[in-house]
Amino acid sequence: MKSKFNFLILICLALLSAGCGSEALNAEAAIGSSRLKQRASSAHLSVLDEFAELERAGSWIEGMALTESTIRESAGDFAGAVVAAYKELAWAYGKGLIQKSEMENGILNLLTVNSNDAVIITSHIVLSFLNGHWDDAAFDLKSFFNELDEPDGFARWMILVCELEKNGENKRAAAAYKSIRARYVQFPEYWYRGARAFSGAVGAGFAENCINSSPDGPFAGECRSILAVYSGLRKEDGASIKTMLEIESIIYQSVNSGNPAVLDLLMPLIGLPENPYAVYAAGALRALTNLPEFNDYFSRKASAAAGHLAERLSYICGS
Repeated sequence: MKSKFNFLILICLALLSAGCGSEALNAEAAIGSSRLKQRASSAHLSVLDEFAELERAGSWIEGMALTESTIRESAGDFAGAVVAAYKELAWAYGKGLIQKSEMENGILNLLTVNSNDAVIITSHIVLSFLNGHWDDAAFDLKSFFNELDEPDGFARWMILVCELEKNGENKRAAAAYKSIRARYVQFPEYWYRGARAFSGAVGAGFAENCINSSPDGPFAGECRSILAVYSGLRKEDGASIKTMLEIESIIYQSVNSGNPAVLDLLMPLIGLPENPYAVYAAGALRALTNLPEFNDYFSRKASAAAGHLAERLSYICGS
């Protein structure tokens, strides 16, 4: 999958550079969806509308944003094409398919092969965003994209991220961010930025969704720490936290394979001090003691355990 993705990225960047090098643009022609609508054919707009509806329906298909990028390039929306290419890179990074350096290099490549103003400016905006220069990124994004017709488009998401990273108490930005969630349910960084911005149960919900969307991705570790703190634990206890969906998945794998040892993944969690995830796991595991091989497994673990782990295993064993 990863090699296929990298190949598609190279194709996308080549298409962008070829198109951008062949046509001189003025600044006005590169800005805003209104310019896109003036230039694009109805077929172009139809495909982009279909992509938007797919995303709003919860589908985030690998390569779709690359296709969007080439469509926008064909329509003369070079700034939008760069942002769409970045969307694909950001999705892949959030899923753990590429490293952050690869994501940055994908954008830097545009600067090395293009002299087009729109491409250069937009690439620098994306790099500012990537490096957390929220004031600069927000100002430039609003200059280029704030008039977009889609209130839930990717550039709009980037603008809202900047606003929330600058001020998590920005109620207007927070409300707008929550309102676009349907389009980003499969996008790990959407949940991650919300988990950072929001507090209490809302922030915890965003953190859980981030982990569930990409358990081994680059944002999962910080989100586990957010869940730990929300549950009254230490930040470092986050390494042992599993979401309820993960707990259910691990138990299913263990029972389905008939292998109790798979449950070793849950032992650090149930060894933590009182928290809702450990309680949920212990309750779910207790139901497995009706299976002889699992009852033996818990008994062996209990005999060698201490502290909170011993207490919970005792509860699971019914002793």
